Amino acid sequence: MKDENIQKPAFIFGKKNYTFMVIGIVVIALGFIFMSGGGSDDPEVFNEEIYNWQRIRLAPTLVIIGLAIEIYAILLNPKK
Repeated sequence: MKDENIQKPAFIFGKKNYTFMVIGIVVIALGFIFMSGGGSDDPEVFNEEIYNWQRIRLAPTLVIIGLAIEIYAILLNPKK
């Protein structure tokens, strides 16, 4: 009798939501990986690589796209 009233715990999001969340996290991580580096081993020498297009344009764009994917994943209705 007692077992009939016990409900199984349900996830807040569906499988589709979690899939998009993982994709968003990967895109954000890729953006941060592209931002890294460009420094110099010698503090007296300035390295111009810190201003290349990958760190100035591509990496922040990937992070913003990843955040947009995360917002979409949260707002996505899994029942449709």
